Amino acid sequence: MRTFLFLSIIVLASSCSSFSKVQKSTDYEYKLRMAEKYYVAKKYNYASQLYQELFPIFKGSTKFEDLFYKYAYCSFYLKDWLQAENLFKQFTEVFPTSVKAEEMEYMRSYTYYVQSPKVELDQTNSLKTIGLMQTFINTHPNSAKNAEANAIIEKLRAKLEEKDYLSAELYYNMGHYRAAAIAFSSLMNNFPDTKRGDEYKLQVIKSYFLYAQNSIEDKKPARYEQVVTEVNDFTDRYPESSHLKDAERYASLSQENIKQLQNEQVKTSNQR
Repeated sequence: MRTFLFLSIIVLASSCSSFSKVQKSTDYEYKLRMAEKYYVAKKYNYASQLYQELFPIFKGSTKFEDLFYKYAYCSFYLKDWLQAENLFKQFTEVFPTSVKAEEMEYMRSYTYYVQSPKVELDQTNSLKTIGLMQTFINTHPNSAKNAEANAIIEKLRAKLEEKDYLSAELYYNMGHYRAAAIAFSSLMNNFPDTKRGDEYKLQVIKSYFLYAQNSIEDKKPARYEQVVTEVNDFTDRYPESSHLKDAERYASLSQENIKQLQNEQVKTSNQR
């Protein structure tokens, strides 16, 4: 084990010493060749440092496009997302007619995609990815990357939907029933193609029912009426839903409660 560690240290020291010699060279063509060598060997840290130094040297030359291209990818492979995104974007601006411009445009959006976090966290990068991917598809309708772009958009929209669902569910679990009803309604509006539409609508109904149930007496009738309205909308939208009976049960309970409240009002009036 000690022998292996010792040899590893020697190899690392030798590698660093060799790179240091390359850095100190004043032969730019040699440095570019070494940058290419490091790039092919996937030693992106070394390649990136050389490309960065050579960037202004070869700017405007016939070799600049390839240098720019590989420098951008070095940043991507090193997970320097901010610089990678910026370089991919700049490449398309500097070389708009390049055969690599389409690829760079796609990679810019992909850089945002790899930064998309867990569903519970802020989804700014997911939204940015969706916007850029959709623009890419619209701009390059025949691109071989469109199938992958569409798959990414679908995946991220599912993530956004799940995040909104968790927020709505949190309102419900905390007893903020009106906020929950609004949140579940927004889910349906924001994701009209969802396969869970009837599930969300049932949650709207349950939330409004509990909101009515926990209201002061004079507010209850109108709020139970809201439940009945939501159930009628459910039956129109999802007549074949497996949740239909549950939805109709809330309509029946709401109508019974409305009737009971009306009877109590009559009794109170008669007693006066």
